Formats: sequence, C-alpha cells, structure tokens
Amino acid sequence: MSTRLIKSRPQSGASFVLCVDNSEYPASLELHKIYRVIADRGALESGDLRVVDESGEDYLYPADWFIPIDLPPDIRVKLTRGPRRSSKR
Repeated sequence: MSTRLIKSRPQSGASFVLCVDNSEYPASLELHKIYRVIADRGALESGDLRVVDESGEDYLYPADWFIPIDLPPDIRVKLTRGPRRSSKR
C-alpha cells in the first residue's frame, strides 16, 4: 500500500485506518478494527504509521497493514473524544 493516501489527508482532523494484517502482533492489533493514526511524518517516510493500538499507546506499524478510511464527521468526533463517563449514580 502506498502511504500517499495517508499523506494526503487533512492535518486538521484525525486520521483513521482499518487493520488488514495483524499476523505479527495479534495481541496488539485486531484484524478488521478501526484504529486512530497519530501524525508522524518521519514514520510515513519510512513506510510506517503511528497507530494507537489495543494497549492505548501509539506505536509504529508497517503502513501496508492498514487501509485508510473516511468516516462521517459525527463518527470521527465520537472516536476522537474518547470514552464518556456515565451520568448514572
């Protein structure tokens, strides 16, 4: 996969990708799951993406393990906001 698609994304919003290969890190990445990408020009130039994985931390993974996806604005906001606390007492 070319990293050109990731590079062309607007820098103002969060980027998201779909995992299509987790064979080397099945505990860190779930196949067919959406992950948030953290902007990292150096990683892109090396063919990697900085992805927030199952640990909740960002790590570098090969860009060809992911497919960039476009999400509707309301979904993008929900995914970047993080978990909400319940108002139940």
